[in-house]
Amino acid sequence: MMMKRVWAGALLLGMLACKTTKPVQTSATTQTTSSTQLIPYGQAWAALWQQQSGEYKALCLQAYQLAAWRLDQYLVQPHDKPLAVVTDIDETVLDNSPYSVHQALEGKGYDEKSWMEWTAKAIADTVPGAPSFFKYAASKGVKVFYITNRLEAERAATLKNLQRYGFPDADDQHLLLKTAGSGKEPRRQQVLQQYDIVLLFGDNLSDFAERFDKKPYNERNAEALKSASSFGSRFIVLPNPMYGDWEGALYNFQYKLTPQQKDSVMKTRLKNY
Repeated sequence: MMMKRVWAGALLLGMLACKTTKPVQTSATTQTTSSTQLIPYGQAWAALWQQQSGEYKALCLQAYQLAAWRLDQYLVQPHDKPLAVVTDIDETVLDNSPYSVHQALEGKGYDEKSWMEWTAKAIADTVPGAPSFFKYAASKGVKVFYITNRLEAERAATLKNLQRYGFPDADDQHLLLKTAGSGKEPRRQQVLQQYDIVLLFGDNLSDFAERFDKKPYNERNAEALKSASSFGSRFIVLPNPMYGDWEGALYNFQYKLTPQQKDSVMKTRLKNY
């Protein structure tokens, strides 16, 4: 009789354990999922990849080595005007991942004040392959134009940062900053008045053509597929998982949404199984 009671007690405890364990696990999982934030902490993960992975460096080197090969092909073709290449700056020639890390570890995203404090330091490192390519282009008589959405107030520090690494044409004439809207097409047209642009460099599709500007994510993705023949031929894309129009397009460029609202929208874009 005593042995039966012992087994009965053990069985009861086992059943209770089974009943209490499962809800606790489910609750913990639900809590973790609901509290997981894609932004801004996700930028730190992306920045870690940019800073530490050999794959990031390989992709950048691949892009610039392909660009040198394509430039050589353009150089032997006839042109009506002198040749130029047009490049974005941030995450294309200069690496701003320390800024993303700094903001993310404080639980913050981008804001203009902190960004300008960062750029004022003029200490951003270079994107792998960028200095050697643009120096090579300049050695072939090709002009380099920097079209960036940095502001006029950032001009001196931007030039200082570029000159620190010996980037060619790092002067007022070849640095075209944001003046009105963020679209870069008017500035590209400005260069085209005197030069044939043979290559464009950027980490954002809007660095290449107006057709990508401020499009919903599904439309810009479709435009990218339509433009397949241009990538690697005239458009040279650098990797940037930290920020860009790819992110803004997910919440229809409603930048005034709170981080929580942006996070909620971005979660709806995730594919799961």
